[in-house]
This record gives sequence, structure tokens and C-alpha cells, in this order.
Amino acid sequence: MGRLDGKVCVITGSAGGIGREAALLFSEEGASICVADVNQEAGEKTAAECRNAFFVSVDVTDPESVGDMYAETANRFGGIDVLYNNAGIMPADDSSVLDTDLDAWDRVQEVNTKGVFLCCKYGIPHLLERGGGSVINVASFVALMGAATSQISYTASKGAVLAMSRELAVEFARKGVRVNALCPGPVETPLLMRLFDETPGAYERRRVHLPMGRLAQAREIANGALFLASDESSYVTGSTFLVDGGLTAAYVTDE
Repeated sequence: MGRLDGKVCVITGSAGGIGREAALLFSEEGASICVADVNQEAGEKTAAECRNAFFVSVDVTDPESVGDMYAETANRFGGIDVLYNNAGIMPADDSSVLDTDLDAWDRVQEVNTKGVFLCCKYGIPHLLERGGGSVINVASFVALMGAATSQISYTASKGAVLAMSRELAVEFARKGVRVNALCPGPVETPLLMRLFDETPGAYERRRVHLPMGRLAQAREIANGALFLASDESSYVTGSTFLVDGGLTAAYVTDE
């Protein structure tokens, strides 16, 4: 028996990275999956590797696209139980407040903040129709910490997701809808490792701040999301759910 047997989950940004790992894991645990992303080729590949899934091309900044995504999922599977709002961007031109231009700021806010807002706005009514469900909004450890290597719009967007999640959790708690903010620490992805490789010594300088001495694996973040999606977290709502290897707890590490 799987931990998500009978549940229908919509996972945005699930063509690759953590979202893909979550889709595969949730499928292994018995869920029916809507794999939603802008990358059709990679999204269809992810869906094909799941047990019971289909791909939807979605623009999370567009209300009609988001509404259609949920409608198609509900029509196919009979309802929706879990919203995993994972889609987000972190472009290279988002840096210090002194250097980030308005276009770069707006582009990140559109996807990371407005996208989560729209997914909640159009997704939560489907959960209410089922008598409840789980919303997992992806924030980040950067919503809780500052960094000298700033990505100002990304950091601000994740702080907004954190605050939004708390508000929604309180609003819908007595209607059976749980809302939590999943806050990953740094994750070992091809993009991040490539950025480290471009700057000699960059990874080692970052690694010494990690109490566990390493970056997270995508599956480790997906495991945290699995707990929040499952009934095992039935009394967990409004939480800042950190999966960060102790990073936000650290002042000085062994190194």
C-alpha cells in the first residue's frame, strides 16, 4: 500500500529537477499525477515514466492556462487532492538590488510569486470540492536568511511565498485544506554545479557553511514533499518546512 494511494496530485515545474523526482516518487507511492511544465518534451518523458500520469503544458503566470490545467486534471481523474506548486525561476540577471533591473525583478515575481498565487487561487477550490487536501508551496531557505551573494528578486519572491502560505493555512484550516511552505536548502543540480565549476573554489567556499558538509539531493527534497502530501502530515499546516541540512540553524560549522 502506497502513502498516496488514491490521491490526485498536480505538480508544476515537474519536467526536471526536484519536480521530476517528486512526480516519480509520488507515482511510486500510488498517486495519479498531472505533470505540468512549460517544457513539453521533458514533461512528457517524466509522465511516461510514472505509473498513472499525463502531461499538461502550463504557463503559471496565465490565469486561463492555470485554470485549464486543473480542469483537465479533475476531468481525467475525478478530482484533485494535492497541489505541489513547485514551478519557479532563478535567472542569472537577478543579483544585487543595485544591479537588478526592473525587467529582471518583474520576470521573477511573475513566475515565483504570481504563479503560486494563481495555482492556489484556481487549485484550492478543487480541494474544497474533495472536502480537503494539501497545498505545498515551494519557498526556500533564502526566505529566512540573507546572503552577500544576493539574488534580490528571487529572495523576495520566496519570502512572499512563505507569508502567503501562512495566510492561506489559517484561512482554510477549518475547511480541511492544509497549506505548507516547503523550504529546500541548496540542491545539487546540473545548473548549480555548472555555476560552481565556472568559479574556482566557489563550491568549497559554500560547502563549509553546510553543517552536513554537502548539498541536498533532489530526491531528499521530494521526500519532504511526500510527507506533506500524505495523510501522515494531517496536523501540519502553516509550517515553514525546512529541508536544508541544518543550514538555517548554523552559526559556525566544524570547518
